[in-house]
Amino acid sequence: MADGTADGLAGLDFASVTPEEFAKIVKGLSHKEIGEIAQDGALRARVLQEVFGRMGRQFKPDAAGSLKALIRWKITGSGDNPEAVYETEIADGTCTVREGRSNADPRVTLVLGDAEFLKLVSGNANPVTMFMMRKLKVAGDVALASGLTRYFDIPKA
Repeated sequence: MADGTADGLAGLDFASVTPEEFAKIVKGLSHKEIGEIAQDGALRARVLQEVFGRMGRQFKPDAAGSLKALIRWKITGSGDNPEAVYETEIADGTCTVREGRSNADPRVTLVLGDAEFLKLVSGNANPVTMFMMRKLKVAGDVALASGLTRYFDIPKA
């Protein structure tokens, strides 16, 4: 397993890391180290693609039931890295993820920085606390946003 540094994350073979191991790695990173990851465009893209790539596998269809929703994620960029946009579509017991913005209207849009995003998806941050501290902005269906974590198997570090 990689050490808890940005360099350790850069050398990580994501395919061999379980969600629980990833959560422990993220927990060991400081805000500054996550900022270093965000500044490295290639590493940032790799991390985001891996996290969103796993969402479908971490999805809990039984918990979602008949939910039909398009969730847009905006991970704000910094420095030379632009905002990254992904969409998660939940329908018919499946979760489909795509990079980029579609023309469809999302039911909810979540806007957060790189560090907050990694902490959230690795189970290292409370979404309600993040919202209250304005580190997570929500546009649209706030009730859906507040319950999103129950639709995914989020590891605990």
